[in-house]
Amino acid sequence: MNKFGFEQLGLVLVIASLVAMLSRRIGLPYTAGLVLAGMALALFPAGADLPLSRELIFNVFLPPLIFEAALQLKWRRFREQMPLTVVLAFLGVVLSAVVVAAGMRWALGWSWLGAAFFGVLIAATDPVSVIAAFKEMRAEPRLRIVVESESLLNDGVAAVGFALLAGLAAGQSLEAGSVAASFSWTVFGGLVAGAAVAGLVLLIAGRTEDHLVEITLTTIAAWGSFLAAEHFNASGVFAALTAGMIVGNIGWMGSISDAGRSHVVGFWEFAAFLANSCLFILIGSHEAHQPIALFSTALGLAIVLTLLGRAAAVYPLALLFRSTALRLPTTYQHVLVWGGLRGAVGLALALALPETVGERAEIVVLTFGVVAFSIFVQGLTMPPLIRRWQLTRPAGTADED
Repeated sequence: MNKFGFEQLGLVLVIASLVAMLSRRIGLPYTAGLVLAGMALALFPAGADLPLSRELIFNVFLPPLIFEAALQLKWRRFREQMPLTVVLAFLGVVLSAVVVAAGMRWALGWSWLGAAFFGVLIAATDPVSVIAAFKEMRAEPRLRIVVESESLLNDGVAAVGFALLAGLAAGQSLEAGSVAASFSWTVFGGLVAGAAVAGLVLLIAGRTEDHLVEITLTTIAAWGSFLAAEHFNASGVFAALTAGMIVGNIGWMGSISDAGRSHVVGFWEFAAFLANSCLFILIGSHEAHQPIALFSTALGLAIVLTLLGRAAAVYPLALLFRSTALRLPTTYQHVLVWGGLRGAVGLALALALPETVGERAEIVVLTFGVVAFSIFVQGLTMPPLIRRWQLTRPAGTADED
C-alpha cells in the first residue's frame, strides 16, 4: 500500500484512541504503546504504510507539536533557565556528537563523514518524544522546563551541523566564517521568522473575538512560521517555538479573547494528540520493516555510544553551574541523560542523508534501532525512576506560572 487515505487515517485514529485508553489503564507510556501498535499494524495488509520522510516529519508533524509545547511555556520560567539550557543544547550536542562519531570511526571503521553524520543526528534529543513523555509523567516544573527547553533548542544545533556536513558531502569547503554565518542564520533567522509571523497573526487576531478565526490564525502562526523559516534555510523548530511562546505569553494579554483562549488551547491539545498518534504509529510501522538483526553488533555499539555521548555532555556541563542558582541536582542530571529520548527528528535527518554517504543504509537502520531502544527501554523505565526520585507533581496540581 503506497497511499495514506481517509480510510487509513480513520484506522490510525481508532487505534490511537484505543491505545490511549489502554495505556492509561495499564500504566504504559503512550508513545511506546503507539509504536507497538504501529509495528503490529504493519503485519496486516491494511496497515498504515505511509512513506516516512524528512518532509513529512518536518512539514506536517513537527509544527503543531512544537507550537503546542511552546504555547504552554511560561516566558519567565524559560528565561530563568535559559543560560543552562542554551549551554546544554549547544555545547552538549557538539560534545555528544564528537563522542559518537569518534566511537563509530574507531570501532567500525566508518568514514569520518559517515560517522560525523550519525553523531550529529543522534546527538540531539527529540522534542516530540521528550515532551510527550514528560507531560505524561507530570514531572516537577523546573525539571520539565529544563528537559523540554533543551530538547527544543538542541534540534537547531543538530540541523546546523547536519547542513554543514551535507555541504561538505556535496564538495563545499568549510571555513570558520561560513560556519559561523550559517549557524547564526539558522538560529536567528528562525527566531525572526517566528516573531514576524506571530506578530502579524496577533495584530489581526486583536480585531476579532470569533474563536474559530482565532484558532485559524494560530494555525497559520504554527505552520506559517515553521515553513517560512525552512524555506529560507533557517530553523523551523526555532521559528515555531518563538511563535508559540509569543502567542502563549503575549497573545493572552488581549490579542486572543478571554473567551477564545480555552478554545485555542483545546484545539492545540487535540492537534498535538493527532500529530503524535500518526507520527509514532508510522514510526512503529517502519520499525517493523527494518533489518535490525543484521546490524545487532553495530546497534549495540551505537546505543552505548549514544548514552556515553549524552553523559559526556550533561555531567561536565552541569558542573559549570554547580555554584550558581541554576545548579542541577544529581537526580536531574541522571534524568537528562537517561531521559534524553531520541525519535522523529533523528529519523528525519537520517532519511535526508545524501546518497553519496557510504554508510547511509547502515545509518538509517541504526537510527531506527536507537529510537526503538530509546522509546521502549529508556521511555518505559523513566516513569518508575521519576517516581523513585520523587520528582513528580502531586495529582491535581497545576504547573507554576
